Amino acid sequence: MDRQIIPREEWLWGWDPTPGIVSVWAEANGRAVVWRRHPITAALVREEVRFRPWLLLDRVDDLPGLAYRELDGPGALRYFLSADDGTALASAICGARDVRHLRELGQESVLSLPPEEQYLVATGRNYFRDLSFRHLRRLQFDLETTGLSPADSRIFLIAVRDPDGNTEILEGSDEADLIRQLVAKVQAADPDVIENHNLQGFDLPFLDHRASVLRVPLALGRIGASGLRQRPGRRGVRFVIPGRELIDTLDAVQRYDFAARDLPGHGLKEVARHLGIAKADRENIPGDRIYTVYQTDPERVRRYAASDVEEVAELAQMLGGAAFALATMAPRRYERLADAGAATGVIDPLLVRAYLRTGMALPAHRAGDGTTHTGAALHLFASGVARRIVKADVASLYPSLMRAYRIGPERDHLGVLLAIVDQLVERRLAAKAAARAAPPGSVEQHQHDALSAAMKLVVNSAYGYLAAGDGLTRFADVHAANEVTRRGRETLRLMCAELAARGVTLLEADTDGVYFAVPELWTEADERRVVSEVNALLPPLVRLEFDGRYAAMLSHEPKNYALLTYDGKLLLRGVAFRSSRAEPFGEAFLKASIARLLAGDIAGVREIYLETVDAVRRRELSTYAVSSRVRLTKTPERYLEARGSRRELAYEAMLASGRTAWSVGDKVRIYRVNGGAGGVVEQDVDRRDYDCEHYVRLLKETYAARLARAFAPDDFAAVFADPGQMSLFSCSLATISTLLTHHDT
Repeated sequence: MDRQIIPREEWLWGWDPTPGIVSVWAEANGRAVVWRRHPITAALVREEVRFRPWLLLDRVDDLPGLAYRELDGPGALRYFLSADDGTALASAICGARDVRHLRELGQESVLSLPPEEQYLVATGRNYFRDLSFRHLRRLQFDLETTGLSPADSRIFLIAVRDPDGNTEILEGSDEADLIRQLVAKVQAADPDVIENHNLQGFDLPFLDHRASVLRVPLALGRIGASGLRQRPGRRGVRFVIPGRELIDTLDAVQRYDFAARDLPGHGLKEVARHLGIAKADRENIPGDRIYTVYQTDPERVRRYAASDVEEVAELAQMLGGAAFALATMAPRRYERLADAGAATGVIDPLLVRAYLRTGMALPAHRAGDGTTHTGAALHLFASGVARRIVKADVASLYPSLMRAYRIGPERDHLGVLLAIVDQLVERRLAAKAAARAAPPGSVEQHQHDALSAAMKLVVNSAYGYLAAGDGLTRFADVHAANEVTRRGRETLRLMCAELAARGVTLLEADTDGVYFAVPELWTEADERRVVSEVNALLPPLVRLEFDGRYAAMLSHEPKNYALLTYDGKLLLRGVAFRSSRAEPFGEAFLKASIARLLAGDIAGVREIYLETVDAVRRRELSTYAVSSRVRLTKTPERYLEARGSRRELAYEAMLASGRTAWSVGDKVRIYRVNGGAGGVVEQDVDRRDYDCEHYVRLLKETYAARLARAFAPDDFAAVFADPGQMSLFSCSLATISTLLTHHDT
């Protein structure tokens, strides 16, 4: 790793051409096992190798007995130490500095990576060279349990889909035997990857607990002692096993939605329906009723469980391209990249490898100098209803400005960050073009979309990497970040001014793009021409692209809007219209009423409102429909301590239902009962004892209010008047029209 001229491609892709790596397991003692799958024969090869564990320190004056090599450049972490045994090396340093663990030295003094990453960084190897996603042997399993808590529930059924696509249902009253059968299936199939939706949040923790209670060895890995190991992850503790990558498709869904922003939710069933992979006859059973149904109709639950693993397999194939692509670049385990944040999880390992490959010292994390970071530009030019809408997309504005004006971290003396961004932007644009060329709704389209989303996430995180304060990233530089935002505001002003000069009505603009309305007689060709003209005036490398056209738009607040496509599809964006805490009846009202609103049917909006009010007052809606999902953040003990001074509906509902034990993080559905108290939605019980007038007020003041910007105040009052006032307003509905209110900005 001496200082030398290194091809920039190596900074992104590594330099060792070893193909087919599907898993790496390394230990601090310098032993590593690498599994490789042959790209043509699919044969699995296992290699046992030795490597020298290493770390970086800011000083070695107190370590006279340890060999080291000093790296070039001004970086603070300049002393490279390696040894045959990493544990002995760490112990020597900790002993000399009187600490129990290296992390106590702080990021400003030491860089110490997990053993697998030490191995990958030092060797220049990456996962999946010369492989495509279809080369992986992937197994899916899903647990069906009698309840959510492993402390007082058990596994009664396991669905397993093997790498060849065969699904088998394991069931029986002997839970220990079920777990043994699962272990046997995994060992026989020998998958490279194990997948499920919420695998890390539910299945693995539940399985680990039950196996421990029943004393069943969980020999799911390819080597070593049985049992699951743990590591920290972005969403809490993650389980790992040697030789297999554990992939939670919930991570892929969240990463995809961060970029695409079009999913109705993140649960398996709703995502599968949205992406078109759910079968028409797919069995659906509410989660809290699965065991009850199994007792009377086990075949129905078997079909349900089989559909779960089949949908997970397709979902992973559609959206797994993102993490797969990241693993071909960043020196980390595939499973870790699947749940990593882009800045510290992907960019930082790439920078570390590039500097060490070049023989250069790394800067240490350091606090900022007190300079305030200036925020991004966001303009709401108008709110209400507009028609004939165009979305013009700014393809990665901030990274493009970084590239155009070569704005990078001051301490990145090699220019690695900009070099990586250069390569990723081009790759992302190619993936976007491939997605557009693929058949709509095809696996190929979703794979290219997933790859594009991954590249966009990493590219856009380059700016966030710059702007991270308080030493959160190694090369943080708020001054460079502020220069990027300054040029971004200039570019956005230029873009909006030139669009307005061409006769469009600006609606909303930010660093992602611009929404605007066009004159009535314009064709799609006119729309594309205007976008192309403005694009030609922008700084080099900044691209404004025609990204879509819509029949109408309801603009509520910045980043909160509804779009109606020309073929009648309604798209809702932002927490005002999409929220996991929203009551289902309110969401249903919004979808139906906004569709009528954007179609120009004001009487239809009034009709939907009256029907909903009537359904609430007649208690025709289920208790579930008026409930909201709440995540409990306090233990029973903590809540009871503060109860005397402040009472909270969710916890009062739990106590009123007789539930005195729960865990932080539990999610329950709560509603307001008559008299103002809280209730918990219970399995197989639909009490319908909710406070009707409370939910009528909620309908108007929370949900209907999100349509207020579409009307003049008197017109809004007419459309959403109480049913008892219907005769006063019925004649005036025909004269009501929607508004578009322009704002000074």
